[in-house]
Amino acid sequence: MRNYTENIIEAENLVKKFGDFTANDRLNFQVKKGEIFGFLGANGAGKTTAIKILCGLWLPTSGNIKVAGFDVYKQREKIKRNIGYMSQKFSLYEDLTVKENFRFYGGIYRMRSGDIREKTGFFLKKLDLEKSGDTVLSSIPLGWKQKLAFSIAIMHDPKIVFLDEPTGGVDPVTRRQFWDMIYETAHNGITVFVTTHYMDEAEYCDRVSIMVDGKIEALDTPGNLKEKFRVESMNEVFIKLARKK
Repeated sequence: MRNYTENIIEAENLVKKFGDFTANDRLNFQVKKGEIFGFLGANGAGKTTAIKILCGLWLPTSGNIKVAGFDVYKQREKIKRNIGYMSQKFSLYEDLTVKENFRFYGGIYRMRSGDIREKTGFFLKKLDLEKSGDTVLSSIPLGWKQKLAFSIAIMHDPKIVFLDEPTGGVDPVTRRQFWDMIYETAHNGITVFVTTHYMDEAEYCDRVSIMVDGKIEALDTPGNLKEKFRVESMNEVFIKLARKK
């Protein structure tokens, strides 16, 4: 694990309720600057709800939460300007070309036109897609869409990038390539906050939290969690927690 000390996300007693249903039940955690932080759990555990709060999209019911130094109650617009976000649906526009998607999101991120062109060229070259810039996105294979969506999410050099189940539906080789991109991004100083229900991906994170029924049941490095529960894999850790053993 890389050694970082500065908190870039702080959540104290985060609660989110929908009527009588508690989606997030007093979550407590901190994420360090430059860390790859895994936010794990089965579908329906409450991961997406929490990430939408941290991104400034939803208000919590209660709790003290800061993201990139900004308060989620009063400074949500400032949070949005300092983060990148990639949803599990990739959030790109299928009827736009690859370059048009870069221009569209660069505008949303309030980037200058020259910077948008520079970043577009940089990422297309990096992904070996220079000949596909004018291709409509719907014609691009799923794995490449995923890599494009991630590149667009970090094109404005955010302090944090949130990845909400970004590797769903792709093959293991593409998943590994995507994680190589995550490592490079963290190495360049951007904090990566990733949600996933693939327990093997927990092995790639600096630290992980595991949610069960709206609560964080464990939070530590993958190695420490496996040692604590005396198992060989993170999937076994999750099974023990899910079964309350």
